[in-house]
Amino acid sequence: MAIGDWRLAIGDWRLAIGDWRLAIGDYYDLFLLSSQSSVPSPQSPVLSPQSPSPMPKILRFVIVLLVLQPAWIFVVLLHSSANAAELIGRAILSADTFAPGPTTGLFKKTNRTTPFVNAQPVQGFSAAIAHVKKGVYQVISDNGFGAKANSPDYVLRMYAVEPNFSTGKVFPVNIQTGERLQSFNRQSFIELNDRNRKVNFSIVADLTSYPGSTNLVSSVIKDNRLLTGGDFDIESFRQINDGTFWIGDEFGPFLLHVGKNGELLDSPIPLPMFLKNDKLNFVKSPDHPDFTNLSDEKARVAAATLPGSRGFEGLASDSSGTKLYAMLEGALVQEPQKKRLSIYEFDLASKQYTGRIFPYLLENSSHAIGELTAINDVEFIVIERDNAQGDPNKPVFKTPAQFKRIYKINITKMNKEGFVEKELLVDFLKIRDPKGIGGEDTVNGIFTFPFVTIETVLPIDDTTLLVVNDNNYADTKGRNPDRIDNTEFILIKLDK
Repeated sequence: MAIGDWRLAIGDWRLAIGDWRLAIGDYYDLFLLSSQSSVPSPQSPVLSPQSPSPMPKILRFVIVLLVLQPAWIFVVLLHSSANAAELIGRAILSADTFAPGPTTGLFKKTNRTTPFVNAQPVQGFSAAIAHVKKGVYQVISDNGFGAKANSPDYVLRMYAVEPNFSTGKVFPVNIQTGERLQSFNRQSFIELNDRNRKVNFSIVADLTSYPGSTNLVSSVIKDNRLLTGGDFDIESFRQINDGTFWIGDEFGPFLLHVGKNGELLDSPIPLPMFLKNDKLNFVKSPDHPDFTNLSDEKARVAAATLPGSRGFEGLASDSSGTKLYAMLEGALVQEPQKKRLSIYEFDLASKQYTGRIFPYLLENSSHAIGELTAINDVEFIVIERDNAQGDPNKPVFKTPAQFKRIYKINITKMNKEGFVEKELLVDFLKIRDPKGIGGEDTVNGIFTFPFVTIETVLPIDDTTLLVVNDNNYADTKGRNPDRIDNTEFILIKLDK
């Protein structure tokens, strides 16, 4: 329904249509009064003031139902829309899953003992695409530990995984063949690298020591010019017809063009500043490499035109493989309407932005988006979320999640305010689970996906979606306040 969050749009429905019990009473009185009126009705000449004939009770009841019917239908439709999705599969990857690599976590204080010697966490995942083998998916882990300063030792990778919805487990697979592996080893991933020396600024591999530290940069990173979470924060990706990948980054924000073996094929492509700005020609976050030498974080924030961690969270491609659609997670600093996000069209042939921008309206300015995925050339799926975590049905969470949604948008249809039309598809806090797939995480037949960051949605068929949370290893606790989150792969069936 193109009504967004119906509770926000119409407020409390009980207030919108009034207390139905009072309404019935009011209508009852109204009809009783009209039946006893001393004014003859030209439509009812048989009634006279001398001999009032009360309206039959059954007729009054029918009229009341007819009057209230549109409101009740509206309420029922809203309620059913928010609860239309059904959980049909769930598979879990343990949070403490590691792959071989350079020692990581040197600069991260977390809920686990660090550093991780000769290993790095596989999670969290920020996007997924289908592998050539059915049932297998390629995923990207983001910059590592959530910030540029604490992730220069985390190598950026694509992994291949197979969620098995029969066993409820997620298995590592060979990223080339799709065959199942015993563990996450070097066959299970591709590492992003700049062996072609396309990056036009200094990267961690160019340094002797990690930034602000006396710890020497890993020789593996240096020798292979591996890209790390100190260089880019990769949050979205797509594979196009030639087999290469396009990746959305948050630090620039940049678009990255990557080959089949993880090699950067072009210099990072910046986003032009389409809004009038006297300082910068390109959109730049506080983590942009141009701001590296500024005195402190306050100075970087002051220089930026985009808030931190608000870059290309969503990236979609059209069916013909000619266009990309890159979506910022947050509003530009100069944007007066803070609920307005922008989707930018990018031409793959020229490798330039076309200048076409599609505005998306958040339901609340404090919200963010988690993903943008194409259904076809004009329709897309958007994850919109708040910044809270925890199941609202469990009292143990004092400030639980309140807003986790999937909307469908159409970039050819604008509402009266000039934003793309939105249709609510899924409320992650109200997923029906009649089969009890969610186990103890299903309460009164309702399964929730209450994670602070949900960053993957992928259509499997016309009515089925794959959704994956980003567990921000090892910081978030959306399932249990005493346990760090795993990564959950769920299948959701839509009724339309």
